[in-house]
Amino acid sequence: MSSTTNDLESEIEKLSAIAPGAPLPGGARSVVDKLLEALERGQVRAAERDATGDWLAVAWVKKGILLGFRVGAMVDMSPQLAPHGDGFHFFDKDTYPPRRLSLSDGVRVVPGGSSIRRGAYVASGVVCMPPMYINVGAHVGTGTMIDSHALVGSCAQVGKRVHLSAAAQLGGVLEPVNASPVVVEDDVIVGGNCGIYEGTVVRKGAVIGAGVVLTRGTPVYDLVRETVHRAASGRPLVVPENAVVVPGARGVNSDWARAQGIALQTPVIVKYRDEKTDAATALESWLR
Repeated sequence: MSSTTNDLESEIEKLSAIAPGAPLPGGARSVVDKLLEALERGQVRAAERDATGDWLAVAWVKKGILLGFRVGAMVDMSPQLAPHGDGFHFFDKDTYPPRRLSLSDGVRVVPGGSSIRRGAYVASGVVCMPPMYINVGAHVGTGTMIDSHALVGSCAQVGKRVHLSAAAQLGGVLEPVNASPVVVEDDVIVGGNCGIYEGTVVRKGAVIGAGVVLTRGTPVYDLVRETVHRAASGRPLVVPENAVVVPGARGVNSDWARAQGIALQTPVIVKYRDEKTDAATALESWLR
């Protein structure tokens, strides 16, 4: 960590310690601006991997993002679409407007209602299909495609060459500040209408089939290794590397439930990636 980053961390910790409702010093907004700029450049992140490969929240960064809401003022962000006030109307904290991009950023934002909030890192080579949304503190790696109606929630971490299919949702985690981040590592395919929430970590190369929902409380049944992947105390649910996960069901173990034919939805690992899977999920470089 650079000395500049250490200084920024120290400033944010001091400001965050000021009691709610108490006035903040005049330089607080400048500190927030520095943090948001560092996030957009990828110099700091809201979550990082430790030496063992586990993903951990960077609490001081999340405190700084929350500080941005505290120092911000509500403003009218409505576009001037018509002389008589017709059209869409938006009101939000002035610290978190939509992020301004330029051609030099190398990010394709296809016209049609997409938005990237200030304080999000979006690498060159990312493709954004309309409408989609990337929230503050998120980190999206190069070569990733975010399809229509997909959401990258606050502080979610998305690797390189990921495909978030239409209507896929990555939950945001801003509070509590030490909560595990939602992480999708490199080369993952997330199918349409998937939901990945509550600090779930999807390891690299995994394929999450359409309609799968993963949360910290979701058991994932592994038919290949004949085990159940669960979140442990203080640890997130982790989907193994190269796992192919599809929607499944398990019966409810009571006489009445069995008599009614009741089953609960559960994700199931049916295989691990092979050449056939790679061929079926290959990303098209021409689109990027």
